[in-house]
Amino acid sequence: MSDKLINAKNLKKSFDQFIAVDKINLQVDRGEVVGFLGPNGAGKSTTMKMLTGFLEPDDGEIFINGIDLKSNPLKAKEYIGYLPEGAPSYSDMLVSDFLTFIGKMRGLSNKKLSSRLEEMADQINLKEMWDRPVEILSKGFKRRVGIAQALIHDPDILILDEPTDGLDPNQKHEMRNLIKKISKNKAIVISTHILEEVEAVCSRAVIISNGKLLANDTPKNLENKFLNRNTLSIKVSNKINNVFSKEIKSLLKYDDVKIQKTDISTHTLLISDSKKNPNLNTVLKQLSKLKLDVIEANFQKVSLEEIFRTITSENNSK
Repeated sequence: MSDKLINAKNLKKSFDQFIAVDKINLQVDRGEVVGFLGPNGAGKSTTMKMLTGFLEPDDGEIFINGIDLKSNPLKAKEYIGYLPEGAPSYSDMLVSDFLTFIGKMRGLSNKKLSSRLEEMADQINLKEMWDRPVEILSKGFKRRVGIAQALIHDPDILILDEPTDGLDPNQKHEMRNLIKKISKNKAIVISTHILEEVEAVCSRAVIISNGKLLANDTPKNLENKFLNRNTLSIKVSNKINNVFSKEIKSLLKYDDVKIQKTDISTHTLLISDSKKNPNLNTVLKQLSKLKLDVIEANFQKVSLEEIFRTITSENNSK
């Protein structure tokens, strides 16, 4: 068994003159949850369809657990569970019958299928809908049935297109916990536009726009790369009146010093300068002269949402 469960190289896909995916490389190891991010029309769903064998790339190679998806598709697909966009199903079937049918299609023995059905009913909270037709279910429950059919054969690889779409906040929380729980021995790729989802469950974020891969790193590393080193944020546990505020600004000698009341007992100083980055050590020495008690000091963090906007807008402007 290969640790690199997904290995896609130089994937390209066009529809007539439109290039949907342009030379994308993606490797996912066992134990990784990769968040696949991009604006609408970026190429996320097209890439996922290629990774699962639903679409053949115009160019490039895909290896699933070391198996060439093009030359040995049936063997490669045994390792994949796929939740496509819209979670298609046989709407006139009962939930239990639909999942039984999928399990048999996946080649599970009666004994294995029986135990997996019990696990799906329990893990994904489908018990109360077990004997109801899929067509009468809410969007959220249809999504859960879609997750269950992707998981029924306990695959090594999960490709999930918008897995929490249509779920209420509690259901989203349950689904994220489930993904975290099962991720230890699987490679999971999640397409999402919900950035808090990436921060909550993903070990890596891949950002694409206009079919091109623009970023591929851990959420933490992306934050560090885009850290706003122009603005120093310092929290102090002192009361600061207008007179003291003027004294602080006069001493620091930077272009812009904002002093914000954080709560009853703390203030935050936001220090920036158009000509030079604030020097943390110098600022701390100056503040100590004023007997200010520093609780926290760091350069301002940039949210994943801001990083996403920056990266994708830069690409769109080219």
